[in-house]
This record gives sequence, C-alpha cells and structure tokens, in this order.
Amino acid sequence: MKRILAIAVMVITASSIALSQTEKPANQEKPAGEKVAASSVEKALMQIEQELTDTLIKGDPSASERYMADSFIFTAPDGTVSTKAQGIADMKSGALKIESSKIEDMKVLVYGDTAVVTYKTTDKGTYKGRDLSGQYRWTDVFVKQNGKWQLISGQGTPIQKPS
Repeated sequence: MKRILAIAVMVITASSIALSQTEKPANQEKPAGEKVAASSVEKALMQIEQELTDTLIKGDPSASERYMADSFIFTAPDGTVSTKAQGIADMKSGALKIESSKIEDMKVLVYGDTAVVTYKTTDKGTYKGRDLSGQYRWTDVFVKQNGKWQLISGQGTPIQKPS
C-alpha cells in the first residue's frame, strides 16, 4: 500500500512548474547569484511532470502509460519497489486518489540524454481509503530513448515532522 502511495506522490509531486527552479549540472560553471534560464529540455521535462500530475489527479493513467518506460522502477518512501504495471493498475482501479499536490524547490539537471529531477511536495490523497497526505522529497530519472524522454526510475523520501 505504501508503494502505491509513493507512486502517486511521485507522479503528483512534479506538478508545479510555476514554483520550479532550474540549475546547471555541477560541471557547468555559473557566476554566483546568476539565475539560469530553463533550457528547452528542462522545460520539456517540467511539462511532462506537470502532465503526469494533472492526469493522476483526474484518475487518468494515460500520461503514466506514455511517459514511464516499460522498465520503470519505483522505490517508495517505505523502501518497497514497484513497477510501471503495478502503479498503473492502482490508478485504473481507483484505489489511488490524489486530491492535490504542491511542488516546491524543483530542480532539473541535464547530462546529455539523461536528466535528474528533484523536488519537494506537499500532497493530499488516499490509497484504499488510507490517508497518504504529507511532505516528501523526490528524485526522478529520465532517459531520452528513440527521441522521447522516458521516466525510468523514481524514489521518494518522507519528510519527518519536527518533534
């Protein structure tokens, strides 16, 4: 069940393009304090993440079917591992219901035909009636295959509330 939560949150968390920031890879220097305009690749990946989130909130797995590689592997916040097929099945059944997701601190690092997207989310949703709401940190890995960006891996970490 936590595996499904993690998949839902992962897809949802990449939603807020307006709040996102971009950053050059570590091997590309930039002057201190200089903001870097998002490249076309960064913008495309942010749009993919937004579409994944929008369709998840609607209960529509079409974007996940299109953008997740068949070999997609997800590591949930509880450490369980799941596949594309498992995540899509939960969306289609209605077991996973995401009401909202707020993204903050999104960064896209591009390394040729590979990209890493990181972000923080505040999510509201349920899985089989169980509350999945909370804050998470996410890392998604994309690879450009046959001219298309495909999500190949995702990982989520819950952010613990201060004691």
